[in-house]
Amino acid sequence: MSMWGGRFEAPTAELFRHFNDSLPFDYVLAPYEIVASKAWVTALTHAGIITSDEAGALNRGLDELAVELEEQPDRPVRDGAEDIHSWVEQQLQEKLGAVGRKLHTGRSRNDLVATDLRLWLKAQSKSIQQSLLGTISALLNFANCWEDACMPGYTHLQRAQPVLVAHWALAYVEMLQRDHKRLQSALHHMNESPLGCGALAGTGLNIDRELLAREMEFESACANSLDAVSDRDFVVEFLSVASLSMVHLSRLAEDVVFFSSGEAGFFKLGDAISSGSSLMPQKKNPDVFELVRGKTGRVSGHLNAMLMTLKGLPLAYNKDLQEDKEGLFDACVQWQQSLDIISYSLPHIEVDEKACLQAAELGYSNATDLADYLVSLGVPFRDAHQQSGRLVLLAIDKEVALQELSLKDFHKINPDITDSVYELLSTESGLAARNALGGTSRTQVKQALTRASVQFNAEKAELKQVRQARLSDVDDIYELITYWTGKGEHLPRPKADIMQAIHTFAVVEQDHKVVGCAALYVYGTGLAEIRSLGLKPGTEGKGLGAAVVHFLMGKARELHFKRVIVLTRAADFFRRLGFKETDKNKWPEKVMKDCELCPRRYNCDETGLEFWL
Repeated sequence: MSMWGGRFEAPTAELFRHFNDSLPFDYVLAPYEIVASKAWVTALTHAGIITSDEAGALNRGLDELAVELEEQPDRPVRDGAEDIHSWVEQQLQEKLGAVGRKLHTGRSRNDLVATDLRLWLKAQSKSIQQSLLGTISALLNFANCWEDACMPGYTHLQRAQPVLVAHWALAYVEMLQRDHKRLQSALHHMNESPLGCGALAGTGLNIDRELLAREMEFESACANSLDAVSDRDFVVEFLSVASLSMVHLSRLAEDVVFFSSGEAGFFKLGDAISSGSSLMPQKKNPDVFELVRGKTGRVSGHLNAMLMTLKGLPLAYNKDLQEDKEGLFDACVQWQQSLDIISYSLPHIEVDEKACLQAAELGYSNATDLADYLVSLGVPFRDAHQQSGRLVLLAIDKEVALQELSLKDFHKINPDITDSVYELLSTESGLAARNALGGTSRTQVKQALTRASVQFNAEKAELKQVRQARLSDVDDIYELITYWTGKGEHLPRPKADIMQAIHTFAVVEQDHKVVGCAALYVYGTGLAEIRSLGLKPGTEGKGLGAAVVHFLMGKARELHFKRVIVLTRAADFFRRLGFKETDKNKWPEKVMKDCELCPRRYNCDETGLEFWL
């Protein structure tokens, strides 16, 4: 029986039902339908619509359904209901009788499906964040593993200038870290609850929608009922992030396909990630990377389809919106699988350092270095560019590299050139010259690796439930600091001080309770210090302390701090995080400020450490 049959006198046609029903694909929303329904039961109880006994019966029925769905996730598909909302209600009626018919009081499938989809996408996004970080981690490991290798860099797919292999890998780290930030932003935007907006005009019941939203772990309730039931911006935003991220993966894939080709020969793909030819025995094909490249169009197609579904759609809900799911579901699967297979494949790629270096030294990729050398002799760059080009022509004519020209040859173009030009034309000199921020010199790439690792650790920390502290956290932070003050590890801090400096604190949660904190204190000279680090007893050894430090290091990097210090008795802990011991007596700000308050100021047993970002 449908949820809407009262005003109909004849059954609907089977062909229509087959065309209209969404259960074959929206059954994956079932666990989230149950979360939303349980929150709705609480809201109905608070509003006095149902009794506590009825609420208890409905919750028990919903809990039973949750267990059954966990054992058989696709069970709804076999039951022939119209959609997942109808299925849940039918099941409750079979279990509870008339009480089951009270669940849908005051709500609509319009606000319910919008809520289910947001809950489902929040969960998927958090899972995909893990995969994104997994791929970033694999790229960082690849960069560290091949940090010394040099390869040709390309423009227009022609050899341009030498670059480090690590520099190449870090370029994709930058892209994926931007993807991670975009996904964080999309998660923030979808974190509002439509439930309680009814079909379009709001519910007629006395429902506390903000409380209802918090029951489902949304940050707040949607502000406008017409917008709430018809909004699919969060789907478009997610698909947009997914599409751009797939474009990034496709560029990486294309690079690997070319670098592992017979024409380049820079990368060797392991057998575990390669396939062969059914006809040509010599072939070793980069199928993984070609498939990732191919799936990019599929995900991007889902974005375009969703945009066209929304184009010109009148307010409020329309059945067109049923088309929001299949493409979204598939995009999630394809994006996450692509990230996971890239993460798995990168350790199976070996760089042929000799072939890379040989290629980097060919193609006159040091012609720009020669032009820069001429500029250093006082030649205007435009003239230097022309003179370098003429020397390239001369070298091509002689079938030699630039560095193989004789000094006499160089003097044909510019008589001021000396022997020093030969050292400058070496590949290593070319790399070293690119030493400005963002360049491919060994110094810059090492610093870039450090910065990328700090950012990666901060992003991992957020997934461990580390967040910026709020005013509501003051009591928990005060309790933590007071506990560790009693142990002699912290200086005492009045609650008012913590409240005033709440923006400097980060907290880590477990089961929605604050179990740790730390602060990033900023001195007037632009120096930053991590202080007030403490965890609740019993939560040590789970990586929570490291997570909150990584989070604050990420904040320091975002704020463009160059150095972070710490004064601690847990020096080994900070050493494991990359801090280096330093002379604390060179920190006048620290000595002048808090150390005056410390009872151990004349017998300090703390170690000073620092981290250069």
